[in-house]
Amino acid sequence: MDKNTSTDLVQHINALPLIDTHEHLHKEAKYVKDGPDVLADLFGMYIGDELIVAGAAYDNVVRLLDPTYADIEARWSGVEAAWQLCQYSGYGEAVRYMAKAVYDIDTLTLDAIEAAGPRNQAIRQPGERLRLLRDVANLDHVQVDDFVWPCLPDASGPSFFLYDFSWVDFVSVRFDVNTLEAETGIATTNLKTLKQAMEALTAKYAPVAIAMKIQHAYYRTLAWSARDDADAEKALQKYLADEPLSDAERLCLGDWNLEQGIELAIKYHLPIKIHTGFLAGHQRYFTHPDQTRAGHLAPLLAHFPEATFVLMHIAYPYSDELMAIAKHFPRVYLDMCWAWSINPHHAAEFVRKALHGLPLNKLFAFGGDCVWPTEVVGFAAQARRWLAYALQQEIDDTYLSEAQTIQIATRMMQTNQRTVFDIEETRSTIVALGV
Repeated sequence: MDKNTSTDLVQHINALPLIDTHEHLHKEAKYVKDGPDVLADLFGMYIGDELIVAGAAYDNVVRLLDPTYADIEARWSGVEAAWQLCQYSGYGEAVRYMAKAVYDIDTLTLDAIEAAGPRNQAIRQPGERLRLLRDVANLDHVQVDDFVWPCLPDASGPSFFLYDFSWVDFVSVRFDVNTLEAETGIATTNLKTLKQAMEALTAKYAPVAIAMKIQHAYYRTLAWSARDDADAEKALQKYLADEPLSDAERLCLGDWNLEQGIELAIKYHLPIKIHTGFLAGHQRYFTHPDQTRAGHLAPLLAHFPEATFVLMHIAYPYSDELMAIAKHFPRVYLDMCWAWSINPHHAAEFVRKALHGLPLNKLFAFGGDCVWPTEVVGFAAQARRWLAYALQQEIDDTYLSEAQTIQIATRMMQTNQRTVFDIEETRSTIVALGV
């Protein structure tokens, strides 16, 4: 797909292992036993929603992604027209990269999809998940958010699969007090015991966690303010009594919980990853579009100058505002995860703006935000292609030399991440556990 693969810059970007800072990967057992067939693999992530936006019937997309439905032709024919409209979008491009790299498909047709069936079975075997990510996608390691508190080592690749410690249920006020007690041995009856349980939970998992992860923009505004203990206590007591909380009460308790989480992240030296900007899915984003703006986080960032924040997805479409935030706060970093597939031209332009507007240590190049390893292969190839494109534009404009862009690419793909995340210490702790 690339016109020029001979430049030193392109060769360097293709050869250098990427540090992948954000995935939602299922565990190996699920991939082997319940993984996707070819159609569900190719279209199972963000492109499914885009097919609906392009005009495909919802039921047709559901059928497309159902491996138990034996009629491949019927599944494909129901979305083929919509695929023709989506194939050049960022999501569509990622699918095409994946189809080529994983299934050796140049053009998606019924014959090509049916012929890829044996290949699909061959890669859904033990060890293939790791091989696809490490050897085909050429990743140094992946950082995985699987939405839960436990972030124990992954036996299928202990030093390769590093896990985030999820705090989203606390901030969105969806945490289960019985599960929390089972994890910590502490019954939550008031703010004091909730704080004790949070401390015990963090002490249990922080040593093997690579970061704390929060995607509360899916459930509430990113806006935050410091909360009075008395008000938070009232909201907590209603929550414990299973009484409905008003929006104001839920925000109050969520803000209080967020403050506790950040204080614990500081104590245990965990960077805090926060979702900003665009939401996955369709017909949901503009219900409350303003709630996802990264600018809402400024009071939080100012309140916790010792915390390290990684703001994700370049806050699309509020990317300029995000860049202004990173220009003000020393311990705020910007993650390009998912951004390349949402809109690769926008992401490439963001890189160029950041080179002129921010210190070089601020950007992380890649995270696929995927659930299957095959999807990551396509998303990683797309990120490499567009990163090379963005940096080549700087060469063409005679602002940077090729040698300088190679140094910048290395920094974005590896160096910046190694500075922010304690990768080797986390790996050492995992090894010490003997997994």
